[in-house]
Amino acid sequence: MKTKAQIKANQKWKAANKDKQRLYRYRSYARKFIRDMSSKEDLEELKGLIRDREKEI
Repeated sequence: MKTKAQIKANQKWKAANKDKQRLYRYRSYARKFIRDMSSKEDLEELKGLIRDREKEI
């Protein structure tokens, strides 16, 4: 069980790091989709999107 101090610290971190939270969540969703739900066509489309993105950065 978390202490009041741990809960408060967790809430403070979440409030200060909304962008990090979003990044972690989206990364997790993407990995889950690729591992568990994607079809061959989905993977081919994603490969193209990844190649395009790599050229941009």
